[in-house]
Order: sequence, then structure tokens, then C-alpha cells
Amino acid sequence: MAAAAAMLDERHPDLPTKPNDDNTYILGRIHVHNVVIACLPSGVYGTTSAATIASQIRLTFPSIRIGLMVGIGGGVPGTSEDVRLGDVVVSKPTRDYGGIVQYDYGKSLAGGVFARQGVLNKPPPILLTAISRLQAAHLTRPSQISWLVSQAARSSCFAHPGADRDILFDSEYDHLNPESTCTDCDSNRHMKRSIRASQDPKIHYGLIASANQVMKDGPLRDKLARELGILCFEMEAAGLMDSFPCLVVRGICDYSDSHKTKEWQGYAAATAAAYTKELLSIIHGKQVEDEPSKLSDDSKRLCLASHGDLLIDLVC
Repeated sequence: MAAAAAMLDERHPDLPTKPNDDNTYILGRIHVHNVVIACLPSGVYGTTSAATIASQIRLTFPSIRIGLMVGIGGGVPGTSEDVRLGDVVVSKPTRDYGGIVQYDYGKSLAGGVFARQGVLNKPPPILLTAISRLQAAHLTRPSQISWLVSQAARSSCFAHPGADRDILFDSEYDHLNPESTCTDCDSNRHMKRSIRASQDPKIHYGLIASANQVMKDGPLRDKLARELGILCFEMEAAGLMDSFPCLVVRGICDYSDSHKTKEWQGYAAATAAAYTKELLSIIHGKQVEDEPSKLSDDSKRLCLASHGDLLIDLVC
């Protein structure tokens, strides 16, 4: 939640919530948009929890127009996109999927075959148009992410850990000691990659995989990525897309393998929040006003959701 709050241009006073609404909210403004930052209770995760928070937030703020699910996720390395720690992945529909793939939903067939079923909804057109405009703008000027993060990095938890801390292991090599960091792991199993000219995060647009479990398996990660063209894994989006379609933005904090570390979570949360702020800057206030509210028309709120101190498991 701290990374999202750091992107506010103005903080608004708290408002009373409805009975049976257990969420924590921060209210404020980003550019011309009123924003609700919603936080899940500590220790609550998964697609079902995401659906629950969405229903509660719409009762407390019934005129939310737009939803953005912003937070951290596990990247898929080794593809042509060259996703690295601190980069940002944004859900974007393809011919076959709406931007989010629920990879654990389907049925098991003979011979160990798993048949995925269903296609989740796309983000609203207003957000798809906005990301297309922002992509076009970035062809002629750099993203503002690094500058926005630098403004928030007065808190050391949002600082870039350093390129030398972006370590990728061979997908077949498992973490040795679950009670310690990767200092005990074999450095000979590090994957060699080209050095980037800049520490500025890159933005990737494509499919994000969602399920009720954390992806910590390198070979399975690679298998699903080959089958589906996935760039990132996370745990909540599939619970929202059919009932409350939104755009999903994930800062990459690990490589979806057994070598998970919290070292990059703060910076990744900040890059995702910074991208979201830049995206909102190109959406006109009138566009949001013209969007139908989710329940009624007694207020206008643009919903940006988060979970935990570092925008972990964000939902809207």
C-alpha cells in the first residue's frame, strides 16, 4: 500500500466504511482522478479473496468507474521480451485471451492431459486505449517510471537493489536451503545475460498467468510460458476479470522459481505504481465521468488497489 500512496498527488481524509467491509482504504488524487487504494487484510491471498474485496469496495464506493490491479508478480525470463527484475508487465489481450490466463482452471483428461477452459474478460476499452497511447508516446520519449520512483525512493525500501542483485538461476536448479538466501546456491548455475545499458525498467505488454497458488517451479514456469506465451505469474487477477474487469500491472520481483527473494519487492511495487500513475496522466477526467459506474451514480472514484506494505497482491 505504501508504494501506491507514495504516488498520490494529494491525500484525502478517510471516510467511514460500510458494515462488514474489512478492507483498509487510502483516498486521494492522482492527476485529475480521485483514487481509492484498497488493502486486503494481512495474510489474505488468492483469486477468491480478490473477488471478495471487489464486492466490498463497490459497496463502500458504489460509483467506481475504472479498476486497476497493481502490484508485484513473478516474471518469465529467457523469452524474446527479456523480462528482468524491476520491469513492469501490463496485461494486454491477444487473439485467444483477454490479457489474463487462469492456468489452473480446467479438467484433467486421460494420459495426464490438462485442458484449460474458459476465457476471462478483457480490460475496459478506456484502459486499452490508454495503454496504446502510452506505448506510442514511449516510442518518442522515455517512460517517467524511473523519475517517479526516484521521488518515492526517499524511503529506502523503494530503492533499486542494484543490477548485480538481479540473479537468474538455471531453471533446473532448485534452491538449496529454504531457511536461507541464495548465498549457499551454486553461482556456476547463474544464467549469463547481456548487461543492460540502463537500470531503467522496461515495460512489457502481454499475457499474465493467474492462479490460486504461488509459482515457484522453474521447469513448469517455462512449460506454461511456451504453451501460452505468458510473461508473468500472479495470484489474484483471475478472481476479478469476469465480475470487475480491470487492467493488471505487475512489477517483477522474482523469476517464479524456487529462488524467490523479497529483496526486489519494494522496488517492483514502486515501478508498477509509477507506471500506473503515468498511465492515469493520459486519461482525461471526462473519459472517466462518461464510464458507467459499477453500481450507482452518487460519487466518482477511480479504484487503484493494493495489498500489504509493498503493494503485494493488489486487487481492485
